[in-house]
Amino acid sequence: MNGYTGKILRVDLSTSTFQVEEPKEDFYRRHLGGTGFVTYFLLKELKPGIDPLGPDNKLIFATGPLTGVPVSGTGRNSVAAKSPLTGGLGNAEVGGFWCAEVKFAGFDAIIIEGKANSPVYLWIQDGKVEIKDAAHLWGKPTKEVQDILKQTYGPGSRVCQIGPAGERLARIACIVNDLNHAAGRCGMGAVMGSKNLRAIVVRGHQKFPYARDADTLALIRRLIPELKANRTSQYFHTMGTAGVVKSLQTASGLPTRNFQEGQFEGAEQISGEWMNKTILKSHRGCFACTIRCKPEVAVGDPYHVIPEYGGPEYETIGSFGSNCGIDSLPAIAQANQMCAANGLDTIAAGVTIAFAMECFERGILTESDTGGIKLKFGNADAMLQMLENIISRKGLGDILAEGTARAAKKIGKGAEAYAIHIKGQEVPMHEPRFKAGLGIGYAISHTGADHCHNIHDSAYTTRTGAAMQAMGVLEPLPSGELSPAKVRMLLYGSLWQHVLDSLVFCQFVPLSSDNLVDLMRAVTGWNTNIFELTKTGERAVTMARVFNNREGLGKTDDYLPKRFLTPFVSGPLKGLAPTEAQVRECIDLYYSMMGWDNNGVPSRAKLEELGIGWVAGV
Repeated sequence: MNGYTGKILRVDLSTSTFQVEEPKEDFYRRHLGGTGFVTYFLLKELKPGIDPLGPDNKLIFATGPLTGVPVSGTGRNSVAAKSPLTGGLGNAEVGGFWCAEVKFAGFDAIIIEGKANSPVYLWIQDGKVEIKDAAHLWGKPTKEVQDILKQTYGPGSRVCQIGPAGERLARIACIVNDLNHAAGRCGMGAVMGSKNLRAIVVRGHQKFPYARDADTLALIRRLIPELKANRTSQYFHTMGTAGVVKSLQTASGLPTRNFQEGQFEGAEQISGEWMNKTILKSHRGCFACTIRCKPEVAVGDPYHVIPEYGGPEYETIGSFGSNCGIDSLPAIAQANQMCAANGLDTIAAGVTIAFAMECFERGILTESDTGGIKLKFGNADAMLQMLENIISRKGLGDILAEGTARAAKKIGKGAEAYAIHIKGQEVPMHEPRFKAGLGIGYAISHTGADHCHNIHDSAYTTRTGAAMQAMGVLEPLPSGELSPAKVRMLLYGSLWQHVLDSLVFCQFVPLSSDNLVDLMRAVTGWNTNIFELTKTGERAVTMARVFNNREGLGKTDDYLPKRFLTPFVSGPLKGLAPTEAQVRECIDLYYSMMGWDNNGVPSRAKLEELGIGWVAGV
């Protein structure tokens, strides 16, 4: 098996047993890895209607064929389960070093089943697996746990874990690799916590084969200096994702005060440029990456932020900053560290607090509800206090830990009008009134609102890029346009993102689609091409759709919150917003282009065309 170890580890925590499976090469080629793997296993093995936080759910970690190849972009893995937030398929991608170490330890994927009777962690080394007692780790912040485990197994070991938020089953809890890389979305930390699994520690020394060693190594040697010299790489190294704050502010695409506005008067003080001038200490990267885009910051009194937890990236800056009306970068960095230390999704946590702030300002929540906290937009201390309450599940924080959708339903009094989510998942920091195609992508996403397996319209206003051109999408389009051509752009652009998620390759690395195909050919030996890879992405998203249909999610769950159908009252986008009819028309057109029926159900013909006819019977 070139590019793979050929082995998948299955661990049953209920019986404290494990087994190793060796799928055939056809399975690997059909599903690649990452999103393709996890979607297959969840659809095939989970019974319909199971409790996402019950022992019948399965938590799957999957690498890809390029994971562990020493070139930028290959240090990622997927994490998936039935989502406790949406009730549908939950999936998140994450970087760092843990993912490559899993491959070196001998496995392409890890499937966690059942529930341990008491807290445990896994120790995996070169194909050997042990289930260990984690009582001494339970309740501790992630850094303390990582320090303990590295002292036990050596500094070269890598740790993937949840924090106290996941232990307490907060539905917005995440899973953390190497302290500052988060599989943030869909509540995967709550699933891991429900299994009493605190951490997975791995160490590996094994090599997996390349089909054409000389070609692979020559390609790697050529790509490394090219990627390092690339202007996009240099930009991300210097600014990270925080560099987009000012451009989004100019375009009226910076979510502000629970998405009520698209511009924030304090944007300069939370920008990447301001971070570089004030609290940035250094940059950190993932396995083999020359870009090193992740910030490390330090903040003194009245906060205490240390570089080991990294620093806030754009989504965190938007969610705790502009969306909460807060212009204090030190306070945002403190919120970021609290989430990293306790295993909480920064997008979901920030959006949920912004929702609560709007409810407070509208009189739906009062100080008696908040425990005396004046939860107003712009109040950084209040934001941090409520974040602590979410982590500890205290008072209103206990309700907000369930996510925006469930919190709004419990609060009542019209609160649901201000809960900005899709299918139960909080909307990320990208504005559909600015990026219209992305809004349709939010609506149809199987995980709820997601900005990663989506298009960002502003990237295709002057040129469509090599991957899109290879699929026949040649004409750039205005960012705010909604048309059949934009739906087609969304379809092919999102399918390519699903390809990257199945390869588990970083979307920020400026590797051309041709180079990616060349790398796949050299590593695996397959005579693959963009067509085959794109069909793999289509296969994954179609299986995810079938999973959600089976769990009761359908056409009525594909929507945009009414807030995004309401025009801004100021700024460059004043008066502009899609109508509900336009959104519905685009969603229906997407269904047709995908080979789905009027209710968004994939046709039998489409399933057979994708080579997954068996899915019709699940």
